[in-house]
Amino acid sequence: MAFFGTPDFAEASLRALHASAHEVVGVVTAPDKPAGRGQRMSVSAVKTAAEALGLPVAQPERLRAQDFLTLLDTWKADVYAVVAFRMLPEMVWDRPRLGTINVHGSLLPDFRGAAPIQHAVASGAERTGVTSFFITRDIDTGAVLLQRGCPIQDGDTAGTLYAKLMHEGAGLLVDTLSALAQGDITGIPQDQLATGDERDAPKLFKQDGRIDWRHPGPRVVDFIRGMTPFPGAWTTLNGATFKVHEALNAAAPLDMAPLAPGQCHTDSGTWWVGTASTPIQLVRAQLAGKPAMPAEDILRGYRYPTSELGSQGA
Repeated sequence: MAFFGTPDFAEASLRALHASAHEVVGVVTAPDKPAGRGQRMSVSAVKTAAEALGLPVAQPERLRAQDFLTLLDTWKADVYAVVAFRMLPEMVWDRPRLGTINVHGSLLPDFRGAAPIQHAVASGAERTGVTSFFITRDIDTGAVLLQRGCPIQDGDTAGTLYAKLMHEGAGLLVDTLSALAQGDITGIPQDQLATGDERDAPKLFKQDGRIDWRHPGPRVVDFIRGMTPFPGAWTTLNGATFKVHEALNAAAPLDMAPLAPGQCHTDSGTWWVGTASTPIQLVRAQLAGKPAMPAEDILRGYRYPTSELGSQGA
C-alpha cells in the first residue's frame, strides 16, 4: 500500500501501519516549506517519520504531474491510504486495484468537511469518532467501511479530542486494510446512514474564532473549547485582540447584578462575562503580545478597564 498524509494526525497512522502486517511501499506528503521568523525549511511530521522508518518519500508540488503518476505506478500499491492530506484528483485515487481509503475525524456522514473535530466540540456534541471510507469524486461522501465511536468529555477541547482521535484513527485504518485484504468488508453508502441531522464541518480561519457573547453561556463555552487551540477563540478588550483559552459554566455569586452579553464583572481575581443566558467564568486568557495566563493573573497586572469584552456582544 501507499500512504498519503502530512501532520502528526497522519503520522500516528503511518507508524501503526508500519508496525502491522501491511507493507508500506511508499509515502506521499507535502513539500518542505519555509516557516517561522527565520523562514527555515520545515518538514512534515509524516516525512520525518517515513525517513526514520526507511520508507520511500514523494513530495509532489502537483499531484497531476506525470513524473509523480509514473512514480506511483512503480510502487505497484494495491491500495492507497489517505489521512489528513489534500484533495486527490481522480487520476490518483482511482489508480490502485482495491481503491483509495480515507480516515476522517468524525462519524460520517456527520461533520463532513475539513474541520470535523473543532466543529464537533464547538457544537456541544456528546459523541464523535473516526470513519474509514472509499474516496470518490465528492469530498467525504464515499461508502463507509468501518467506524469507531469516541465520547466527547466535558473538559475536552479540540486539541485533546484531536489526540484521542489520532490514535483511534490509526487503529481503525489498520483494521480496515486488514478486512479489505481478506475480502471481509463492503462499503455502506452514506445515504443509508444519514438521519437528516447531519452537520457540516467547513475549514476554519482565524476570523471564525471570534466569540459572540450574545449566545447562551453553555454554547459560548463549547465554542471556546472547539476553537482551542486552533484557530483560537478570541474577542476584543479595549480594542485589542483578547484570546480566551478556557472558560467555565460556573455558578455566579447570588448578589452579582445581571450582565449584558460581553459585560464583565470581576471580583477577587474571578472574571465573569455576560452572555444571552447565565454568565460564564474566564479561566485562562491571553492579552495581545503576551503569553496565555490565568485570568486572575491578568486582572492583577492589567491597568486598563475590564468592564466589557467585544463590541455590542460580538
